[in-house]
Amino acid sequence: MSVVESILSGDRLALSRLLTQIENNTPQGLAALDELFPHSGKAHLIGVTGAPGTGKSSLVNQLALHYRKQTGKSVAIVAVDPSSPFSGGAVLGDRVRMKDLGGDPGVFIRSMAARGSLGGLAETTASFAQVFDAAGYQIVIIETVGAGQGEVDIARLAHTTIVVEAPGFGDDIQAIKAGILEIADILVINKADLPGVEHTEKALKMMLELGHPVEHEMIHHGQKMEIQAPTVDKSVREDFWITPVLKTVAIEGTGIPELAEEIDRHADKLRSTGEWAGRERLRLTVEVENRIQESLWSDFQKRLSDETYRKVLQKVFDRGLSPWAAVKELMNGRRR
Repeated sequence: MSVVESILSGDRLALSRLLTQIENNTPQGLAALDELFPHSGKAHLIGVTGAPGTGKSSLVNQLALHYRKQTGKSVAIVAVDPSSPFSGGAVLGDRVRMKDLGGDPGVFIRSMAARGSLGGLAETTASFAQVFDAAGYQIVIIETVGAGQGEVDIARLAHTTIVVEAPGFGDDIQAIKAGILEIADILVINKADLPGVEHTEKALKMMLELGHPVEHEMIHHGQKMEIQAPTVDKSVREDFWITPVLKTVAIEGTGIPELAEEIDRHADKLRSTGEWAGRERLRLTVEVENRIQESLWSDFQKRLSDETYRKVLQKVFDRGLSPWAAVKELMNGRRR
């Protein structure tokens, strides 16, 4: 039986070995990806992002437990951990927090090292999600590394993106500076038992209302008046997803059923409006473009000698050549 056949039949050991090959970018791993691709496209990809310390891992743990106990759906978790400064591997902190899921054959947890990649994901995160999808996992949860505001790449990969905040993390609108709230399909205020949760909820809702064409009520001379965006008609507003703000206490499981319900409601909205297919096209487009960049860079490195590269860089260091002119010289040198 081939590796692909083993994975399609539910062999967890074969799946684990293939993920390692993919992360190491081996020819065997890439070949298996090609064979598995036609079997993908069925799973619901859920992204979970937010600043460190907001309780993302605990939230993912409880969400996976809910899906297993209440729906019986199989769940795969891709936890992108910070890289070890010594080995370059994943720190595996998320695996420690998800020990409640151990031993469940319907759950597969895989940590992967960010290895310096920006945007909260590793280079092969999308490939991991594809493999789990093809292997038959119905829910694939991708937890980003937790580096902070720049983790917007997850929105290009996931169908549903959850942004996790927590009270007491300084400026309540800090995350909006880099647009992280703009990628949120669902906003979760975790650790909602901490002081200041009402203030955090109010600030987040205010920011969301400023960014969405929703209807508001205001009091004018003692009379209620309905104010709505004049350029948005009723049919558009009905199709427009309004980001909900939920409160959870993940370590206690509080608010998790409500979160799962909103995730399902968002998936239904995507399918009914046709946006599910649109997000799939965006995800695959981004993956193709990323592969093109990787291939071009690899080809460039193979064709250009190290000596030539160092000489051109030295000209840049000496301020004798601008970076833009250096690129032209390197590209011309590669063609010769």
